[in-house]
Amino acid sequence: MYWILFIGIAVVSYLVQANLKRKFEKYSEVTVASGMTGAEVAQKMLRDNGIFDVRVQPHEGWLSDHYDPSCKTVNLSQDVYYSNSVAAAAVAAHECGHAVQHARGYAFLRLRSALVPAVQFSSSIMTWVILGGILLINVFPTLLLIGILLFALTTLFSFVTLPVEIDASRRATQWLQGAAITSHTQQPMAVDALRSAAYTYVVAALSSLATLVYYLSIYLSRRD
Repeated sequence: MYWILFIGIAVVSYLVQANLKRKFEKYSEVTVASGMTGAEVAQKMLRDNGIFDVRVQPHEGWLSDHYDPSCKTVNLSQDVYYSNSVAAAAVAAHECGHAVQHARGYAFLRLRSALVPAVQFSSSIMTWVILGGILLINVFPTLLLIGILLFALTTLFSFVTLPVEIDASRRATQWLQGAAITSHTQQPMAVDALRSAAYTYVVAALSSLATLVYYLSIYLSRRD
């Protein structure tokens, strides 16, 4: 049963990623009404929100865009940084949405940032702990339980990420329209692009939850 679930999630994940790629390629062909590049959009959104201590810089990799709160940088992939498409504007505004969250002390972003060190540590060892726990389940079941707790931390992180990403997209789309970056006909495109990106986080969170339940079932089945 679990294998069917995992296969189903894998298929959905592939379809969501393929849809995201298709949407961004489609909207990358549409020049944004303002004519501004992703870098210019990001800089303007930061200024409009009274943020002057965050740098906008190009970054390597396709859709590698992210906001780094530790050094206050909005890192945009080159396809976004230099492009004046609707897709580029949407992504740039979304990443600046995280900068606005940081500046405003958004609760879920603060929680996610607080979880990062623990999640990084957990991710570095949990695979080996879980593997060892499964192999030694009849001798030392506590080891698997420790692995499950470590994995649960990453699952929690995935679900905390959801409101952070959704709120950043909400801030982005509202600002894009209010600042006349996108036209009336382009606004739904920006919303669609960011919604497609959000689905990837939903699938990742559900996949993590399904895996957690699977490990729990292994731990509990030792009593049978």
